[in-house]
Amino acid sequence: MKITEHIQAAAGKTLFSFEILPPLKGQHIQSVFDSIDPLMEFNPPFIDVTYHREEYVYIEMENGLLEKRVVRKRPGTVGICAAIQSKYKVDAVPHILCGGFSKEDTENFLIDLDFLGINNVMALRGDAVKSETYFKPEPKGNFFANDLVQQIAGMNQGRFQEEPLENSHSTDFCIGVAGYPEKHMEAPSLEQDIKRLKDKVAAGAEYVVTQMFFDNSKYFEFVQKCKYNGINVPIIPGLKPIATKNQLNLIPHRFKVDLPEDLIQEIAKCKDNTEVRQVGIEWCISQSRELIAAGVPVLHYYSMGKSSNIRAIASAVF
Repeated sequence: MKITEHIQAAAGKTLFSFEILPPLKGQHIQSVFDSIDPLMEFNPPFIDVTYHREEYVYIEMENGLLEKRVVRKRPGTVGICAAIQSKYKVDAVPHILCGGFSKEDTENFLIDLDFLGINNVMALRGDAVKSETYFKPEPKGNFFANDLVQQIAGMNQGRFQEEPLENSHSTDFCIGVAGYPEKHMEAPSLEQDIKRLKDKVAAGAEYVVTQMFFDNSKYFEFVQKCKYNGINVPIIPGLKPIATKNQLNLIPHRFKVDLPEDLIQEIAKCKDNTEVRQVGIEWCISQSRELIAAGVPVLHYYSMGKSSNIRAIASAVF
């Protein structure tokens, strides 16, 4: 079932969903199930699974030269999505990136998803690898998320990289994209960023999930600006509870989002991370309740593989 169909079927009721990380290479999928199980009582219609692109490491050889090697620390997005749909009978939404994929790789990835009956995808450009200052696309790959959306939408219309194909099968993916209430870190302005979002919707994106935010007014203003610019697809708020004191500096630096002064002061008073975690839960509960009262279609939580604080929040608001 498509994400947009879940939203329509809910008839105005706010749905619960969350995002998980694939386990580190070498870990068992049971670690994924252990993080999902406590949240299933809240009836998520879909679960997002992130994709982590390759990283480069340099290994010193016997002759003193350095050999560049590709490593992938969190493989398994497609397999995890298939396992989730089989075990829990809910829709899994794999993230698919521009970075690390040629267009041919992307097509093959999508064909595998189609074979498995996975018909929702989150299309993202992805970040630059640690060894690069700026994002660089794969040779013959998609540069922007808009390009990736166009490729997926093209497959939905039966267009493939190798044309013409006899008796080709059209896919039927529901395409999600990211939105940034406080603008993408590389965008020159929020207005320009919204124009890029409009381009993604025009290319075939059917819903938007936002970057995390801690001030609901940023989300409400973003939705208003999107509507003013003709973006009328569902805009799902993404929420993350703060759990440690060092996130006061890490989150603004890494994700380029602002933290409200009231939240900063409450966390500054905490003696340890146990207290910080409780402040984060209470703040996120307050955010969630206000968003539900405003009629948002879904509350989407970034669990980062830890479900106990998300469970505490969901128990209070669902």
